[in-house]
Amino acid sequence: MKANTPFIGFTPEASRFLMELKFNNDRSWFKPRKEIFENTVYEPFKALARETTEELQKMYPDKEFDLHVSRIYRDARRLYGRGPYKDALWFTLKTWKGSMRGPAFWFEINPVEYNFGMGFYNASAEQTQAWRDSIEANPAAFERILDDLDQHPELEIAGPMYKRPKKDMGKRLNPWYNQRQVQVICAREFGGDLYKPEFPAILAEEFAALVPLYDYFMAHCPPEPYR
Repeated sequence: MKANTPFIGFTPEASRFLMELKFNNDRSWFKPRKEIFENTVYEPFKALARETTEELQKMYPDKEFDLHVSRIYRDARRLYGRGPYKDALWFTLKTWKGSMRGPAFWFEINPVEYNFGMGFYNASAEQTQAWRDSIEANPAAFERILDDLDQHPELEIAGPMYKRPKKDMGKRLNPWYNQRQVQVICAREFGGDLYKPEFPAILAEEFAALVPLYDYFMAHCPPEPYR
């Protein structure tokens, strides 16, 4: 598959390859099968990432989305006894650039499922405090965001919570207020829409449901440099 080939859908072979890689994670197995990986997994994945970005950009022309696609190779300095290859691929979309902490959309495939969502990875203490302050200052504004999310029941809050709750904000707000790393995620079995050529448009619509929450993050706990 050549660069910029349209996304036509994944096949079960992509899932099988990632599963086999999981149990044969070494160069002697991967090297003679690299072309299979490129054709069945990586090129379709890059096409999906590119076309999803294009679809979302059309929906939000006032935003400029920055796309990052992961590579299959692990950092040789951080193998920690694992093989040299990842058995999952992901891409992220955000409206800011550079090496900073901040909210982002993501999509991931692994041998058994695909998942997508939006939230923080490694948020700072200042960002999480700003997050809590914003909810305390105007809980009704955040509840309106939750009203929109309620229309998408597959989207669930995720991420580690504080062992000792920071404050009782009521049944609806507590799961959000007391999160250390706020994320919203949807996970589905590998297959289904993933096999459809129109999946980039489907995924862009899924991301669109999270744009109001993303904008809330950007307004109240925006990206910041690592310290």
